[in-house]
Amino acid sequence: MSRLDSFIRRLEAQRACLDAAVREVAELPGLVLELGLGNGRTFDHLRERLPERRIIVFERDPQPHPDCWPAAEDLVIGPLEETLRDAALRWPAAAALIHSDIGTGEAARNRLVAASLGHLLPPLLVPGGMVASDQALTDERLVPVPPPAGIASDRYFLYRRA
Repeated sequence: MSRLDSFIRRLEAQRACLDAAVREVAELPGLVLELGLGNGRTFDHLRERLPERRIIVFERDPQPHPDCWPAAEDLVIGPLEETLRDAALRWPAAAALIHSDIGTGEAARNRLVAASLGHLLPPLLVPGGMVASDQALTDERLVPVPPPAGIASDRYFLYRRA
């Protein structure tokens, strides 16, 4: 498979999983947390799908498309491990949905970050809240949810807070 085809499949999986997670949290109150702003594509997608929700974005070095900047009060800048620990104190069990798109292309580094995130995210979620992630996460409080039909189980990941 070409890298272009792989990229397209990843984006299709990302969109399908985000849309599934949005449907799952439709009746749950809470914030949306976006981990990794990048150029702002998924932030823009989430604010379109959930216009009534506050979306708080966590990014080490924000450089989005000019139309995809979150409000200043909804942008948390810094290393994820630090900013998420602070967020758990500021917004404990307040997120209905967390989207994590933090992959770097380096498998070893991705595994380290994912291992850390697996433990940092559950305290932020309301019971029944969802995580959509580009990385597999491991924590007993995160129950894997099968991806939507047609999405390979190792392409994008969904979890529900037990």
